[in-house]
Amino acid sequence: MTAEPTGQDRQDAGEGAPHDDDSLAELGYRPELKRTLGNFHTFAAGISYISILTGTFQLFYFGIAFGGPAYWWSWPMVFAGQLMVALCFCELAARYPVAGSVYNWAKKMGGPHVGWLGGWMMMTATMVTLSAVALAYQITLPQIDPWFQFVGDGSGENDAAANAVLLGTVLILFSTLVNAFGVQLMARINSAGVFIELIAAVALIIFLAANITRGPGTVLTDTWGLGAGDTLGYFGAFLTASLASAYVMYGFDTASSLGEESHNPSRNAPRAILRALIASFVIGGLILLFALMAVPDLQSEELATGGLQYVVLETLGSTIGEIFLWCVVVAITVCVLAVQAAGIRLMFAMARDNNLPAGSALARVSPRFRTPVIPAVVIGVVGVVILVVNINQPQIFSVITSIAIIMIYVAYLMVTTPMLIQRLRGKWQPREGAFSLGRFGLPINILAVLWGAAMSLNLAWPRADVYNATGPQHWYLRWGAFLFVGIVALGGFAYYWFVQRHRTGVLAEHRADVP
Repeated sequence: MTAEPTGQDRQDAGEGAPHDDDSLAELGYRPELKRTLGNFHTFAAGISYISILTGTFQLFYFGIAFGGPAYWWSWPMVFAGQLMVALCFCELAARYPVAGSVYNWAKKMGGPHVGWLGGWMMMTATMVTLSAVALAYQITLPQIDPWFQFVGDGSGENDAAANAVLLGTVLILFSTLVNAFGVQLMARINSAGVFIELIAAVALIIFLAANITRGPGTVLTDTWGLGAGDTLGYFGAFLTASLASAYVMYGFDTASSLGEESHNPSRNAPRAILRALIASFVIGGLILLFALMAVPDLQSEELATGGLQYVVLETLGSTIGEIFLWCVVVAITVCVLAVQAAGIRLMFAMARDNNLPAGSALARVSPRFRTPVIPAVVIGVVGVVILVVNINQPQIFSVITSIAIIMIYVAYLMVTTPMLIQRLRGKWQPREGAFSLGRFGLPINILAVLWGAAMSLNLAWPRADVYNATGPQHWYLRWGAFLFVGIVALGGFAYYWFVQRHRTGVLAEHRADVP
């Protein structure tokens, strides 16, 4: 006679455990999204959002241009800071692995007003990030073949920016269609893409290592003389260059945002968050280091214009180099899929609380595809509009990327700061038997808040080289990050305070049947 499988047996087998929906009931929601995602799917969602190949290849040129080869040290610096944030998120993911994780966490830690602002900032940032990631096609595809430069020949002042908008729009339209057709299709494409990305990343490390021409001591101390004569010297240049690393290591909360569609998310989401961040740090750090050690000419100006794509083609030759660049294109594609998937869940989570205009429509789950279709379309359209508005901006890459990162960091602060207040008041208790930081929780939480605040200020600092690199100089461009983020935050919260907060509350069709 065969024994009936226990809850733990089902849990280990990857099936839905009885407590999968406990966190939903605690927040007042009934389960609506179908649980189909396993361990690798949640890990793949986190690591594809971080996307080692996308981030390193998109912003390498920026780091080199502002910090020289020694900018590499910003990689472990950003990892250490983001690890503090990720550890805090792991405790929250174990207790509340629900859609729109940052929004719901901010709401539980800081109350409905903080929750709304955190969700609003994260949702806006996701749309900007979608546009920023889609722009990476322009940095890669024309280097594979000039045929992909559809606008002009690339030599015009605005050729690259206009072509980036065209390529990015096509990618966002593809991502919108895939996400609208359900999480299973997105997860399958995403997982296959992540598998290709990881294989390619490891292979790239091996190929670069085989072509090393100098030691790490030479690379890690070469500043190109940048920062000389400035008030802060090289440290100021290094802080600017750190944007290149800050752009890569975020989005790990996506593993939890898919929690309502995952098996045993309270156990798997924290693991996926840490695995995605640590894997990205190790693999990405080695790619950057070996690339700098292998490039034929470490002083070449092409490093600051052609970026990592130039290093790969110059070091490995056109044939092998182009194979790796096609893998980068795959990584960019699945990264856009993951970013939009996270944004859809966030919009759905806010809408079912009636915290967005037309909340009932935005929170409607398609009975056929079992996913919120309207948020997929809305986020895709806004992402394209952001691209089109910046079509004649030569600094489109650095400006949009900078603003996207700042808003993500601010949204994360909306979680870690009220969580720290809850700890200091003795009100935060991790889920029993789940991931817990124990006595290290308070110091880690303090470091997470300090890191988030300091890096947000650093990224938004009104540097002309970042926000107004080409003339004429305008104060509103130089202070663009503060102005844009401030308008989004204050304008959005004013709307919420005077209009939306009087309507907030879980919509009847999404409300749990039991208290």
